[in-house]
Amino acid sequence: MIQTVWVSSSRSWAARRPDGQRRIWKCGFIRTIIQHICLRHHIKAQGKTRMLKKIHMCLCFCFISGILYEISLLSGCFFSCMPMPKQFLTPEKVLNLGRSIIFLETTERLEPPPLVSCAVESAARIYQDRPIILFMKGLTNDTVLDSNSSYTAFSLLSSMKNVFLFPLQMENVFQETPLLQWYNEVDPEEEKNWVHVSSDASRLALIWKYGGIYMDTDVISIRPIPEGSFLAAQKSRFSSNGIFGFPAHHKFIWDCMENFVLKYNGNIWGNQGPFLMTRMLKAICNLTDFEGVEDHSCQNISFLNPQRFYPIPYPAWSRYYDVWDKVPDFNHSYALHLWNFMNRNRKAVVAGSNSLAEKLYKTYCPSTYEDLIQNAELSDFTSYEDSV
Repeated sequence: MIQTVWVSSSRSWAARRPDGQRRIWKCGFIRTIIQHICLRHHIKAQGKTRMLKKIHMCLCFCFISGILYEISLLSGCFFSCMPMPKQFLTPEKVLNLGRSIIFLETTERLEPPPLVSCAVESAARIYQDRPIILFMKGLTNDTVLDSNSSYTAFSLLSSMKNVFLFPLQMENVFQETPLLQWYNEVDPEEEKNWVHVSSDASRLALIWKYGGIYMDTDVISIRPIPEGSFLAAQKSRFSSNGIFGFPAHHKFIWDCMENFVLKYNGNIWGNQGPFLMTRMLKAICNLTDFEGVEDHSCQNISFLNPQRFYPIPYPAWSRYYDVWDKVPDFNHSYALHLWNFMNRNRKAVVAGSNSLAEKLYKTYCPSTYEDLIQNAELSDFTSYEDSV
């Protein structure tokens, strides 16, 4: 409408002009029309170019999205929104994210006991946006264990969307690390502490190659660890190796692997574990005593206060299975180490005992408590009554 009015008024104005001016106007008008047409074609051409660019960008986006699809499967939304097609994910694909929580089982047993199940479940609940991996030496690539498994703990853990159960293949784990030659030369049959030594080695190799957090299978998570590179102090000036975290290819872990081989002595329990971590930390840091609940830091490595994981020290380990008048709040702790190595009498969580350990199970691994403690005891009682 605006253009029509402009042309009409222009024609009225031109009709009143002399012929020469009218011709000039006509030429100008025609030139304007031609420029307008050309401009429209130019705009259309530019529009087509922009459209082609948009299509190209969309195709690129779809291609990149396809490549990143498997990574997106491991996002927090994926874990909470849809079931995980775990059969399509290899250990490498999960580990390459670099944010895994790693547990190891270096015995041949296939049924995780309640404490192992509790450790894995509690981590899965606390770190819902991260993959939780339990490597088991007893598993093979042909082992079929899923949510329908006859093993209660496997069925429980497999049903958790961010929990993965993988075979522990040490030869593959040690590839491209200083530990491979040691592994090829050592004779497990002659080793006094092979279960522990092989675990010490495997956790170093996995964290060096992929990054993340390693935890022992008797560690119950109660809140997220905010540190990236950290060691856990068992006491002042002494580091554990029961829980630690580093990004992939961290020099400290590489140095630990080299020292593992150089100072190897499998007859001394802990020589390749907490004593290794302690001597390597002392080599680069001036360790001092903890005076309160503060953490120490050296060389961009956090040396976390014993309260973070060991508020109950190992000489008092049995207190986890006692009844407390007042249950501690563990406000300064990220996780609790239950010292299973010290539990030679095999104290266990008993339903209705009101022990500290039972309260921890109920709070941080309720599915394990219900399926492996309450239901198991009820099943045993029923079986006993039937036999009588």
